[in-house]
Amino acid sequence: MRPELGNENSTRTTCPYCGVGCGVIASVDGTGAVKVAGDADHPANYGRLCSKGSALAETIDLDGRILYPEIHGERSEWDEALDLVARKFSEAIAEHGPDSVAFYVSGQLLTEDYYVANKLMKGFIGSANIDTNSRLCMSSSVAGHRRAFGSDTVPGTYEDLELADLVILIGSNLAWCHPVIYQRLAAAKAARPAMKVVVIDPRRTMTCDIADLHLAIRPDGDVALFMGLLAHLGKSLAIDEAYISAHTEGFADSLASASALTLDALITRTGLPVSQLLEFFRLFETNEKVVTCYSQGVNQSSSGTDKVNAILNCHLATGRIGRPGMGPFSLTGQPNAMGGREVGGLANMLAAHMAIENPEHRDRVQRFWASPTIAQKPGLKAVDMFRAVADGRIKAVWIMATNPVVSMPDANAVEAAIQACPFVVVSDIQHETDTARHAHVLLPSLGWGEKDGTVTNSERRISRQRRFLAAPAEARADWWQLAGVGRRMGFTGFDFSSAAEIFAEHAALSAFENEGSRDFDIGAQAAIDGPSYNALMPFQWPQPAGSQPAGTRFFAEGGFFHPDRKARFVAVQAPETDRSSTRYPLTLNTGRVRDHWHTMTRTGKSARLSGHIAEPFAELHPRDAMELGVRGAGLVELESPFGKAIVRALVTERQAQGSVFVPMHWNDQFAAQARIDALVAPVTDPHSGQPASKNVAIAARSFAAALYGFAVSSTRPITPKADYWALAKAEGGWRVELAFADQVGDWTAWCRKAFSIGGDIEPLGYADHDTGDLRLAFFDGSRLLAALFLARQPVAVARNWAIAQLTAEHSDLRKRFAIVAGRPGADQPDPGATVCSCFSVGVNRIVSAVRGGCHSVEAIGKETNAGTNCGSCRAEIRGIIDGCLAAAAE
Repeated sequence: MRPELGNENSTRTTCPYCGVGCGVIASVDGTGAVKVAGDADHPANYGRLCSKGSALAETIDLDGRILYPEIHGERSEWDEALDLVARKFSEAIAEHGPDSVAFYVSGQLLTEDYYVANKLMKGFIGSANIDTNSRLCMSSSVAGHRRAFGSDTVPGTYEDLELADLVILIGSNLAWCHPVIYQRLAAAKAARPAMKVVVIDPRRTMTCDIADLHLAIRPDGDVALFMGLLAHLGKSLAIDEAYISAHTEGFADSLASASALTLDALITRTGLPVSQLLEFFRLFETNEKVVTCYSQGVNQSSSGTDKVNAILNCHLATGRIGRPGMGPFSLTGQPNAMGGREVGGLANMLAAHMAIENPEHRDRVQRFWASPTIAQKPGLKAVDMFRAVADGRIKAVWIMATNPVVSMPDANAVEAAIQACPFVVVSDIQHETDTARHAHVLLPSLGWGEKDGTVTNSERRISRQRRFLAAPAEARADWWQLAGVGRRMGFTGFDFSSAAEIFAEHAALSAFENEGSRDFDIGAQAAIDGPSYNALMPFQWPQPAGSQPAGTRFFAEGGFFHPDRKARFVAVQAPETDRSSTRYPLTLNTGRVRDHWHTMTRTGKSARLSGHIAEPFAELHPRDAMELGVRGAGLVELESPFGKAIVRALVTERQAQGSVFVPMHWNDQFAAQARIDALVAPVTDPHSGQPASKNVAIAARSFAAALYGFAVSSTRPITPKADYWALAKAEGGWRVELAFADQVGDWTAWCRKAFSIGGDIEPLGYADHDTGDLRLAFFDGSRLLAALFLARQPVAVARNWAIAQLTAEHSDLRKRFAIVAGRPGADQPDPGATVCSCFSVGVNRIVSAVRGGCHSVEAIGKETNAGTNCGSCRAEIRGIIDGCLAAAAE
């Protein structure tokens, strides 16, 4: 495997989305067009990419990019901007002390960016007020690892999922959130049908397609479930007494705590029947090769750290850790959440997995950096940090590569805090984000394809992100911005000229006075130079000086990182699982969808990625919907004590009664009122500080719309004047879902303003006063500029067909009337709603293939290509097949 390929215009790099860390080959042709493909030699993905990775080339345009530094919205020079940042931070420190400033950074940063930010804040400013959006994702896993192992160590590798006889997926919609790993697991199960998969999730997600057992657990019932499992194991032969005796402490107390939970309490807290509990316990007991994968459903909880330790307790008790096919496995959400943890990007950590509360570690890091000071205590974690911004304790904040006005809990309060802060710096790539609009200084950063550095994936594999595009205008690397401010504040140690220099220093610190005492050691890379860095191949840590890259698992023979080298069982307690009230009787669960990422600043640029789900939605159980008077495709208004949202209703039995699922991606650039984290309470886990985003008490009601609408436009609409709107990029333009509480007097004028249509262009259309239907279409010659469809009920328009008219010729008057009618002619079949985003295959095409005799997912793939790339739509395809065959049998 070589970093550069035979084609001089092709570059090996790494995907910037989830923590799987897939290898990507990016190719640039003579016109500058970019193509991406999976890297068949990369050990994380072996050539596979998910829908988001496959569409990367569609997200790297310069539309909306920040191209020059700005001060108070006016273009400035870099020197002027960095001088101002340095001066404002220095003044705040001089007047109010080092804890009056803060950095809020991101798992989207490269390790080199993260390292410089951490060094500047903790080692030179002297505060630990640097935290990251990884606090919202994986900090409970960090805290659980440190309590049990004495270090933030992920013991296993991806290969373990393929070698296991039982894979438990808890709090993880693997099929949608880590599709490439899901496909590796699905392939392993297909090759070994005896392998068992258990999915533990309140929702019946697409991941359940390969599940032998789905446990529809109550929100936050996980601690009780694994306490019940430990108590069961304590009475079985699965307990590994030799391992417990040689390598652990605290088993007796942990088992006693678990055994004190009665069966009735276990049933109540988990919401699971006895039969399912016993089946799960039996599977764990009788299969030695067990891997338990957990993600946000475990971590994003007020009891997240205890959930992690409850899982780890069961693996430690059975010695099922660090050996092929067994162990607990934390699946990280962001591309470099692990890299950020390695350099101390969290407010309660030091670089190289050292502990800020340990005076020896503080002294070691300070001596290595030759820094004038070192933070003496943990800094403010994300939720507390923005509280400190709100109450004035923090006078200056620098936000990098993240969008907290959308992603933080109690998001409206976070926005108010940022608005009130005396000095706000934002480094990002997109100009119009919910957070960037409040910046006093806006700094243009490099995006994927333009920056150089490293990322670490969920299995501790460090890979290179390589530049294959020139930096646009005056955009600069985040580490360059940070180092420039450090020098201007008068600090030495920030004369970096390349990412390679930073990585070498990072590697050297990992090995400094280590000698096996710390898990993270990549000392073999401490002398790396520019050419070697450019050629660096993916490798797993640890890789101490003098060693070669090798696959490594931890803890099969003990060797934990507490002072006595033993692991700790943690005696946890099962929390109450019902947070509802009379006023807020439903439970909100937030999360991701298949084709979008975080706050859509990248994926929102791709028409293909918006094709599957184009607007925010709430999954409701049919009984809840009926009681609320909400019909499928209607709108639902959600409310908590902290905020409100209006989203589309998706009525489905996949959702548990009493629970509501809403994705976290939509923001004020793409929807009227859908920042769902505005409803989430700022409740956090007491150990990790991670917010509880999966168990939020809310109320819901039907949104009474006088009119519903759908529109297509060749240009991005100006923010529509509507009670509900949701924009999505479409091929040839934009699509818009709309709803109005009241009638609008002049719809032609409304369209002219929303779609920027001149007064010389008259619409073609009709209005039916009896039904309330209205249709308007605007043409410039043979080109469709915009079309609006209105009705008293959710608009029944063939949406993908209507979108396709933006790129079609319309010289034929009959075709223009077909657009007004909202229905394709016989010669223009409607593909239906998108199912497969990779190949833009719609549901109607799949149904047609089923009727033509394609009765398996594989047959559908051969006929349409659907499901043959990332495979994350295969469960949906199977559901369509089953539905068609069931209907045919009636």
